[in-house]
This record gives sequence, C-alpha cells and structure tokens, in this order.
Amino acid sequence: MIEVTRGDGPIVLGLPHTGTELPEDIREGLNETGRAMADTDWHIHRLYSGLCDDITMVRQVEHRYVIDVNRPPDGQSLYPGQNTTGLCPLSDFDGRPIHREGFAPHEAEIARRLEVYHAPYHAGLSTELARVKAKHGVVVLYDCHSIRSVIPRLFDGRLPDFNIGTNLSTTCAPVVEKTVEKICAAAEGYSSVTNGRFRGGWTTRHYAAPEAGCHAIQMELAQATYMEEAAPWRWDSAKAERLRVYLAKILNALHGLVESGALR
Repeated sequence: MIEVTRGDGPIVLGLPHTGTELPEDIREGLNETGRAMADTDWHIHRLYSGLCDDITMVRQVEHRYVIDVNRPPDGQSLYPGQNTTGLCPLSDFDGRPIHREGFAPHEAEIARRLEVYHAPYHAGLSTELARVKAKHGVVVLYDCHSIRSVIPRLFDGRLPDFNIGTNLSTTCAPVVEKTVEKICAAAEGYSSVTNGRFRGGWTTRHYAAPEAGCHAIQMELAQATYMEEAAPWRWDSAKAERLRVYLAKILNALHGLVESGALR
C-alpha cells in the first residue's frame, strides 16, 4: 500500500502522486479517461532515486484517482476560488469526468478509502518524520511532485520549471526556502517561481512546524523538464539526467544545512 525506503539522513521525501496501482473494484468504476491516469506524477520516484545519501522516501503506490493523499481528510480546498481536484477526484485536470456513469464514489466509499489508503500513507510518513527528527533534532520534509507544463483549466500559459511551495514562506525556516530558490535561479535554462500557482499541498502545510524543527517544502516540477508530456508518458533520459544534477544540488544543500547546524 505504501513503500518506505529508510535512510539515516535528515531528509524525508514524500511521494504522494507517483503511484499507478488501481484496485480492481475501483478500476471497474473508471471510464476510459480515468483508466488513462493522465494526472500521474510520472517517474518521480525514478527521478529522485540516488540523488542524496541516506535519504528516506515514503511513496504511495495507489493512484491519486483512488484517493488523493495530498488533500486534507475533510476534502476542503487548498486553493479556494481556483480550479482543482478533490479528495476522491471526479474529473481529471482538464475537467473531463473520470468515472463511468453512476460509479462516482459516494460518502461511505470515500470514508472507506480514507481509512484504507489515506490514513496508512500518513501514518507511514509521520513515523518516518518522527524517527528522523529524533535522530537529528530536526527534519526536512521535501514533497515531490510534477505536472504537465500546460493545463489551461488550472493555470495560464506555461508553468515554470521549478515551482517551490512553502505556503507563503510559513512551512520552513527562511534559509531553507532561500537555499532552494538560489539553486533553482542559478539552474541554466530553467525557470522558477516560489509560491506561485502551487504553494504547497496538505502534506507540506500539515506537517510543517519550523519552530519545532520540522521544515517542509514542496517542489512541483514541470514534466517537460524530464519526460514526454503525452501518452505513453516516456522518460527522456537526456532531459532527466540534466535535471537530476540540480535536484541533487538541492537535496545535498538541504542535508548540509542540517549538518552545519543552520537549522538548530
């Protein structure tokens, strides 16, 4: 249900949207659009693999169409007034229905999915954050995401390559935000923004407690930076390896902040 890779370092990677598994009973209720799973954060676990020593990764293996573990359990919108998808999405990012007629999840089914899929992911993530913080005194939660670079229903124009989210600079110490911003700004050929269209999802906001030593930051990548943005969603090795250089710099710089005592 979740995959956990434990490391002894101070960084925990959250991977809520890279899963592609669909339980058969849920798959049966999806239409052709839903089964295509276009809104996957494709290849993200591969993209971040091996970039920093002793890192911990917590990955949800079920697809976000089962339930979105980066949404609050009460389903409240994180971006009031803007188009988005819900706890158990009814449409894809382009606004197209994803269920067969009469098969959208009802209240009892949503409650079941919260218990079976949402709660275990966050229990696992909470456990790893507590373990790492106990070892280092602080922990950095880096929430990994990606999305197609052009989705008119969600945002105008083309999305920047690096989208840093700290919920208006509240989820981490200033030095964490500034360190990531500096590396992204210096990345040749890439664009970046902080707290633009994506300011950090529920995971980033829920676990953030910088005054207590838990620093959280979200990175939403434009998928054009490492893959083809159309089915079958192929990995682009040349693009990905170039991007991984900068992602490695980010993770190792955050590791260095903890080791240097800058976050204590």
